[in-house]
Amino acid sequence: MFQQLTNQQLLAAVQQFGSPIYVYHAEQIAERYNKLKNAFKGHPTKFFYACKALTNVNILKYIKGLGGLLDCVSINEVKLGLLAGFLPSEILFTPNCVDFSEIEESVALGVRVNIDNISVLERFGNTYGGSYPICIRINPHIVAGGNYKISTGHIDSKFGISIHQLRHIERIVKTTGLHVQGLHMHTGSEIKDINVFLQGLDVMFDIATRFPQIEFIDLGSGFKVPYKDDDQETDVDLLGAKVAEAVTAFEKENNRKLEIWFEPGKYLVSECGWFIVHANVIKQTTATVFVGVNSGFNHLIRPMFYDSYHRITNISNPDGAKRIYTVVGNICETDTFAWDRVLTEVREGDYLAFHNAGAYGFEMSSNFNSRLKPAEVLFENGTPKLIRKADVFDDLLRNQVM
Repeated sequence: MFQQLTNQQLLAAVQQFGSPIYVYHAEQIAERYNKLKNAFKGHPTKFFYACKALTNVNILKYIKGLGGLLDCVSINEVKLGLLAGFLPSEILFTPNCVDFSEIEESVALGVRVNIDNISVLERFGNTYGGSYPICIRINPHIVAGGNYKISTGHIDSKFGISIHQLRHIERIVKTTGLHVQGLHMHTGSEIKDINVFLQGLDVMFDIATRFPQIEFIDLGSGFKVPYKDDDQETDVDLLGAKVAEAVTAFEKENNRKLEIWFEPGKYLVSECGWFIVHANVIKQTTATVFVGVNSGFNHLIRPMFYDSYHRITNISNPDGAKRIYTVVGNICETDTFAWDRVLTEVREGDYLAFHNAGAYGFEMSSNFNSRLKPAEVLFENGTPKLIRKADVFDDLLRNQVM
């Protein structure tokens, strides 16, 4: 069992590398990856890390070392994956609304391509025929996810080819000779009900009977991770058993073998990350007590963009009396991290840690208000290592054309 990082270790990272800062814990990523492997050991299953959650090349290298594969959504993510040491065959590229030149570049690089648009599918078939195997992303019209903004399988979603367009897919495959190697779906994030995956699997099974060359079904991901103490997470052990049972029955009935793929992103890296900020000011008003910190939605936008909850702890005064605060940033916009949050007493100069900051924290950061991106640090075997320097103003200027 891995040892959680302590407040003292987090504070030591701040003292060494400054704040605000993102801190990650390698062994916690390994624990989550191994939990998935054990849960799905009843049937051949592959895990492609959805690197859009956190693309630092050191994190990619670490996950590769665990045996993970890579899911990418942009050609630059593909290039990062290759730089991290992934083989082209270990990378799945699932773009959306990109120029066809990006898909051509991915073919030239030799990675697996997942297509989610009828017109792109037809163009790909006319360009490559059956010489380059592909995966097709299906929109199963299953509503799932903890927030409509992160639900991707509903009828109004831009993602995937509708199941009602199956005849179009069949026509294109037949006329162009496309080699359809896999089927893909992804219905959203923060999915607690495993029946969402099983329902989607049934849809994929029905489609797979129409394409005899299918070798795998990719069920995406969206496993729920706990953000609050009483949060329920996806029961991956039960899901693994149910998927193995369903796939085994399908294989027996259809006399063919199928791999199952998943694309965990948040599940692997969310809980491994902390975002640590400095309390600049304590501001008493007629309505609340504000804690103003040295960051904002330029560094952690999820609470403002998705109304996401992040547990916050005062790591420099963990035993203080409990008070109620509203935690806000230093950006010239409304950038409230938390309203009326119970924290141990916060003093000017204290350090607050946002939990579950590994996924879509740094990755969605910006230089808004010309306040620059923070550093990233990875703890491995108890030792902190700087894996990304904080941005500096001179670099911001250097990249602008005068």
